[in-house]
Amino acid sequence: MAGAVAGLLLAVVWAGTGYRYEPYVETPVVPWGSERSTERDLKQQTARLRGRERQLLSRLKAAAPQGVYIVIDQTHNRLYLKRDNDILLEAVCSAGSGMVLNEGSGKKRQWVFDTPRGSFEVLSRAENPVWRKPDWAFVEEGEPIPMDLAERFDYGSLGEYALYFGNGYMIHGTLYERLLGRAVSHGCIRVGRDDLRKVWAMAKLGTRIYIY
Repeated sequence: MAGAVAGLLLAVVWAGTGYRYEPYVETPVVPWGSERSTERDLKQQTARLRGRERQLLSRLKAAAPQGVYIVIDQTHNRLYLKRDNDILLEAVCSAGSGMVLNEGSGKKRQWVFDTPRGSFEVLSRAENPVWRKPDWAFVEEGEPIPMDLAERFDYGSLGEYALYFGNGYMIHGTLYERLLGRAVSHGCIRVGRDDLRKVWAMAKLGTRIYIY
């Protein structure tokens, strides 16, 4: 047995392992993952990508709002008054609280105080606006809903100006400026007096409003 092992080792030494040593030479990496890529190929690909970039930038520019418009960030309760790409005003505001109000009577109506998201425009403007209180305002305060229309009018709570953008929603002032920066409204956008004056001066009928 020992003789057989010794013979095997001798044969391996004589014949070798079948492997041979070759020095390692690092192969250069060709960009784009193709060994057939050449400098001309890379230039062509770069030109195509730059052309695509110009097309996308052109489409983005065409889709971007022009002139004066308003952007409202509900997450951070910020209102931006912009002209093209320039920010004219960054204001602290208050958007909808998201709270749910249920009516206690048999009607069992429900209201959710959210600010709508999407693209809108200023549909009307009011100076010294008067708030016509809806049913939920009385339900929230625990008061009976009045039959007399005159009892619904509330003067002064909306501040000096209001910009209506549909379905009863508006950008307006507030008596509770200390709460600005918090999501506490019933769906409208509340803005401080000084900032509201600047928005009022720049925002006209048809001014776009983007809320997200």
